[in-house]
Amino acid sequence: MADQVRASARFVRQAPYKVRQVVDLVRGMGVGEAQRLLAFSRRSAAKTISKLLKSAVANAEETGKLDVDSLFVARMWVDEGPTWKRWTPRAMGRGTPIRKRTSHVTVELAER
Repeated sequence: MADQVRASARFVRQAPYKVRQVVDLVRGMGVGEAQRLLAFSRRSAAKTISKLLKSAVANAEETGKLDVDSLFVARMWVDEGPTWKRWTPRAMGRGTPIRKRTSHVTVELAER
């Protein structure tokens, strides 16, 4: 797998463990099959992953190195991005922290 094309989505406002559940579904699939699966998935991260796959296919078309019809998801991973720290008020003047997590998603496509 020498020729690969890569795309990434950074600072996605979804928790990494929720995005990983969707990524685990499509890893190793052909691009068309993965897009069909994501179209009917009820997970909110599926929309982000679908857009990322479309971006990677567009990168493959632009470079012209790979045959777009024979692409598959060679590697796909999710890294944890920065966490936004917020506070919510609670009883007796206290506050409770809220951690709004972000993700960095990367996909590599290759030919079969």
